[in-house]
Amino acid sequence: MPPDDETSTLAEPRADRRRALVAAAFQRIASEGFEGLRTRDVAADVGVNIATLHYYFPTKEALIRGVIGHAMQRFTETIPSQGSAVEQLQTHLRALARLMKEDQQLWAVLGELVLRSPRDADLAHTFRQSDAFWHRTLRDLISRCVDQGAVDPTLNSGDAAALMIAAIRGLSLPTVGGADIGRINTVFRQLERYLGLPQ
Repeated sequence: MPPDDETSTLAEPRADRRRALVAAAFQRIASEGFEGLRTRDVAADVGVNIATLHYYFPTKEALIRGVIGHAMQRFTETIPSQGSAVEQLQTHLRALARLMKEDQQLWAVLGELVLRSPRDADLAHTFRQSDAFWHRTLRDLISRCVDQGAVDPTLNSGDAAALMIAAIRGLSLPTVGGADIGRINTVFRQLERYLGLPQ
């Protein structure tokens, strides 16, 4: 049974309330880091009491998992499902570069999550799963590009995927000066050249 302050908004779908709470937690982590993430503040940001937040997210860890899901969804949306292998690979790289330049909050949150993962087994497991999915996706796309004669035929698709992930992950880690647009452009341009993608 939802808490009392939920009864006035019964018409509001549960998914909307969950999304609002995740978005508020996301904003808190982006602006204040994990140290600034307090469930009472998140509840207040959405205009609900703490009991309502606990109805949707029984623990702070559950709320953090919701934030991870939101961040990962933004990331996976850059992977297209249509077009040739070359088009998909190039679209993914360019969408990632654009996302890195335009959504600093996303990368701030991902950076916080990555830095926390060595001390959080569940979070580390989630990142290992997402990294494995990303590696498989890139490896398979590069392999298809090689098979179609569209990129450098000497590339080892698994090694190339690992190199790309390391380069992009390095760009996404928090830095004192924030995002360096020029460096982002350079890294992604060099990745396309390394793969032999059409410029």
